[in-house]
Parts: sequence; structure tokens; C-alpha cells
Amino acid sequence: MVKSMTGYGRSQTVFGNKTLTVELKSVNNRFFDCSVRCPKMYMYLEEPIKSDIKASGVSRGKIDVFVGIEYAAGDISISLNETAAAMYVKSITELSEKLELKNDISAMRIATLPDVFSVAKIEEDRDELLAQVRSVLSQALSSYNAMREAEGSRLAADILEKGEIIGGMKDSVSARMPGIVAEYRSKLASRMTEVLGESGVTEQRILAEAAIFADRTATDEETVRLTSHLAQLREILIGGGAVGRKLDFLVQEINREINTIGSKANDLEVTGLVLNMKSELEKIREQIQNLE
Repeated sequence: MVKSMTGYGRSQTVFGNKTLTVELKSVNNRFFDCSVRCPKMYMYLEEPIKSDIKASGVSRGKIDVFVGIEYAAGDISISLNETAAAMYVKSITELSEKLELKNDISAMRIATLPDVFSVAKIEEDRDELLAQVRSVLSQALSSYNAMREAEGSRLAADILEKGEIIGGMKDSVSARMPGIVAEYRSKLASRMTEVLGESGVTEQRILAEAAIFADRTATDEETVRLTSHLAQLREILIGGGAVGRKLDFLVQEINREINTIGSKANDLEVTGLVLNMKSELEKIREQIQNLE
């Protein structure tokens, strides 16, 4: 199944004295670009998280991961540095007296100054925490990938539909080509008769000129290749997996064949079909940018 590069997933679980939250969101990107945000003291979780995301099947996209770790109040201790607080009070008092400033010292103001309070957390088993975070990450990845698969399925269906439309217009071009040659032959015969008169016009000469025109405007090779490319488009999408880069290249090849048909066919109807094919192909190109 093909997947979109856009997705979102979130999971939250309580493990004893702590609540773990993992949230993922991603947007389009040519390469795999993953950034992990978590509390500074848990930076060692970053690489294992990236590894697990890649292992889950994510190969492209700009992925942002947010990890939240909240402990119960009993697992954190706060201690007062009385010496530091007393020195702050003394220094501020001296400052106010010397500069004749208002002395508005309050406990809240002192509490916000550096080193007055220190926060300590009960020691924890890093391996155990990593295992717990990975468990929550796995749940978040499940919903994240489910969303990507649903969006990818919708995009694939839309691309296949547009491919069918291009295929139908390609068949219309093939059906139109014999008429172009016949019309050219008729116009050529009328023009040659007008210029040379009845006696100067031979069927062989008209046939020869018409054959040259037919060879110059023939699009059989292009339509055959276009048919093959459209079949490949379907096969790649049905095959699933990371298809974005393959399809991007294939769309370039399809565009090349359509352009060649447009340059060869000297006909207003075919020109209109070519413009419509290019319009549908551009829509396909835009959709492919969203696929992994």
C-alpha cells in the first residue's frame, strides 16, 4: 500500500509514577528528516526514537516528534539554598541603601533568582524508560501510519483515475490520426489541381506527398510508449511501498511522449487533446509530491 508523507499520530500512557506522551506529525520532504524534541535530560532518547521511526517503514518526509515525560509530585524534591538566599537579601538591601532605591524584596522575587532553589529527580533506570517510551512511540506510530495509508490510498485512487483519463485521450489521438492524413490528402489534391490544373496532377504524386506527411506526423511510437508508461503507473501504485521517486521519473517520461505527440500532430483537435493530457498530468505530478 502506498503512503502519504503527511500524517499525525499521538499516544499517551501512564507507567507507575509518570505519564509519557509521544506525538508525531510530518509533511512532504524529498528525504528522511526527523527531529525529536524532548526534555534536555532525556536527549539520549533521540537516536533510538529516530531508529524506530525508520524501522516502521518511514523513508521520506519531514517528521517532528514531541516527547513529554511528567512525573508525580512525590518523585521530585526541591531544596532551598539558604546561604544563597541570605546573600541575595543582604546585597539587595545594601544596593537600595547606597543608591537610595525602594527596597521591595519579597520571597517570590528571591525565589526566582539563580541557585536559590534546586530541583532533583529520583534516579531512574534509563533502559526501562527507553523501553517505555518505545512502547508509547509504537502506539503513536500505529495511528500515524494508519493515517498515512488512508491518505495514500485516496491519492493513489485519484492518480489512477487521472491516468485513465489520459489513456482515453491518448486513444482519441490514435483514432484521429487517419483522419488527419485523409484531410491532408484531400486538401493537397485540391491545391495541386488549383495550381497545376487537372492534367498536371497524378494520383501517384498525391499518394507520395501524403505518405511523406503521414510519416512526418505519425505518433504510433509515442502512443505505444505512452500506453506502456500508463500501465507502469498503475503497476507501481498497485505494488505499493515507497513509490514517490519512481513515479516522479515516470511522469517525466509520460510528459515527454505527450509533448512529442503535440509537436508532430498538425491538427487543432489533437492539440486540444494534448493540452488536456498535460493538464491531467500536472495534477498527477502534484499528487505524487505527497507520496512517500
